[in-house]
Amino acid sequence: MSNTVTAKKTPFFTTRKLVVMAMLSAIATVVYYLDFPVPLMPDFIKMDLSNVISLLASFALGPVEGVVVCLIKNVVQLMIKGAGTTMGIGNIFDFVTSAAFCLTAGLIYKNHRTRKYAVIACVVGALVFTVISLPLNYFIVYPIYFKAFGGEAAILGMYRQLNANVESTFQALCMFNLPFTFVKGVLCAVVTMVIYKPLSPVLKGKN
Repeated sequence: MSNTVTAKKTPFFTTRKLVVMAMLSAIATVVYYLDFPVPLMPDFIKMDLSNVISLLASFALGPVEGVVVCLIKNVVQLMIKGAGTTMGIGNIFDFVTSAAFCLTAGLIYKNHRTRKYAVIACVVGALVFTVISLPLNYFIVYPIYFKAFGGEAAILGMYRQLNANVESTFQALCMFNLPFTFVKGVLCAVVTMVIYKPLSPVLKGKN
């Protein structure tokens, strides 16, 4: 008779991890609702800091868990608000860009758990967050917005109220949306760096 003892495999999502993910998803959903307009941007573009919560999940639990928090946040918000005339494209856009942000930052930090690499992870994540937003906006999001809000001329009119020299959608995205998205990513990264260390023991279940 063999005396070999088979080691039990630790499940990827432990009960505690699921509870923490659910808690962070709920917080992210609430923060997502606390969006606000910003100067020098059209009224339909809002700032929110929900990616702070997703980044916390990525750093404390893992990159996949951060993506799951992004997904739950957007699914819950979509269920509450409904798809509307834009077919939920704002939520889809937010999920894809936020997931890319959290996955990138989380993967870097997972392999190099130092403060230096945490900063690098946040910067690289913010850059990915920004770069991926341009083709998504230009080819998918804004064509749907054109149909929902009265055509391309109506959208461009909002940008021209801010800068009369805007001549095309691509120019508007480069002049306004790209800098805004990068600032949003950096702001979320900075807040995450400030609060992660004191919250890390609680999120990881360590005293």
